[in-house]
Amino acid sequence: MTDPMPTQPRYDAKVLWRQDKDHCIHPFTHFPSFEKEGALVIAEGRGAYVFDVDGRRYLDGIAGLWCVNIGHGNAEMADTLAEQARRLSFFNTFVDTTNPPAAQLAAKLADLAPAHLNRVFFDTGGSAANDSTVRTIHYYFNRLGMHAKKKLISRVDAYHGSSYLTMALTGKREDHEGFDLPEGLVDYVSCPNPYRRPAGMTIDEYCDQLVDELEAKILELGPENVAAFFAEPIMGAGGVIVPPAGYHRRTQDVCRRYGVLTVSDEVVTGFGRLGHMFASEPTFDLSPDVITSAKGITSGYVPLGASIFSDQIYEVISRSEPGRDSFNHGFTYSGHPICCAAALKNIEIIERDRICEHVREVGPYFEKRLSRLESLPLVGDVRGSHFMLCVENVANKQTKALLPEEVAIGDRISDHCEKRGLIVRPLGHLNVISPPLIMTRDEIDELVEILGASIEATADDLTREGIRID
Repeated sequence: MTDPMPTQPRYDAKVLWRQDKDHCIHPFTHFPSFEKEGALVIAEGRGAYVFDVDGRRYLDGIAGLWCVNIGHGNAEMADTLAEQARRLSFFNTFVDTTNPPAAQLAAKLADLAPAHLNRVFFDTGGSAANDSTVRTIHYYFNRLGMHAKKKLISRVDAYHGSSYLTMALTGKREDHEGFDLPEGLVDYVSCPNPYRRPAGMTIDEYCDQLVDELEAKILELGPENVAAFFAEPIMGAGGVIVPPAGYHRRTQDVCRRYGVLTVSDEVVTGFGRLGHMFASEPTFDLSPDVITSAKGITSGYVPLGASIFSDQIYEVISRSEPGRDSFNHGFTYSGHPICCAAALKNIEIIERDRICEHVREVGPYFEKRLSRLESLPLVGDVRGSHFMLCVENVANKQTKALLPEEVAIGDRISDHCEKRGLIVRPLGHLNVISPPLIMTRDEIDELVEILGASIEATADDLTREGIRID
């Protein structure tokens, strides 16, 4: 549908499209498609909807990119950003200066995190938070005199960022193509995907296999060489993978047995997406040594990341020793006052408006409504939790065989959704749904109806093209 945008900004749509196409390098771009089609120019947002430059309205099924938890166009947030900019736009937090929002936010995050996590390092986003965490963990073991403990364990299909270091932690092999990675730093264990578990294996047996695999990997590398295991509570860009029950607690127990630190990457799951500010402890019985966060910490209004470290780690890295008294790591924008003020306001809104409670109440309804799409052609699996969901598309429901990559099934479904006024995220054979957390039941119904119609339309397209689906 075409609606007037809430405020009618004056843009020349064709000029903007051409400027972007001629000059902007987009993240994760498929260049042939971009050269042909350019980009959809999103100009405004309100609540759970965004508007393109021509005024066409779309239900935002991805919250910008896992981010806009409190919804678009929140006036309180806009006022907070302006007020902080007038008061103090920026001053560095190096060594012996700070600012009120940074101090207040650090205390608030320590209060929200598990009880043993009380020390916060501010970054500029999720990749930077995971990058800082690796550097700090290496520094921690150096301070303990354990200089060989450098290796990291991640998982196939994990996503932990796209910096030089964190792309090595990212286990999506297609993202590595053509790029260099630091050699020998990261080893991978299996993606804990119950839908793709070996035929005939129960979920409990599968969990046993995954836990045993992690232990075997640590022993293969040598516990004296392994620093940390990185894991998202629910894997995001790798396909919204919910591991078997008990997986996180059991992998943590394995890590502790061998002196390996556990890092819970809550860049996506934090700040309400699963119904809690942090999901590690209340949802997964996980008590990590570090939680990393970003995205929902400010609902995407400004960039911010944070690594929340245990008291044990801080005690070691802050220990005064002759000639080793300084922690020489940081960024110009660590603890940026406007970003920290945005995070404080975001958390205030989430708590005051009971958004976590809303997610816990409405999330099961969302899961149930979306699960009905499993009866459609193409749909092999519908999975996820609360406001973090995914549809996996297959060529054959029985064998779970995928369509050829060149069919670009996720993109086809996404394109049909876009024509009908919905934005979902295509990832190969997947379509990911992660909308603003304020989405109502009626808006969920709208989303599911459009997605279902788009999947059916795509199946019809494939039939006309002679591409078989079973």
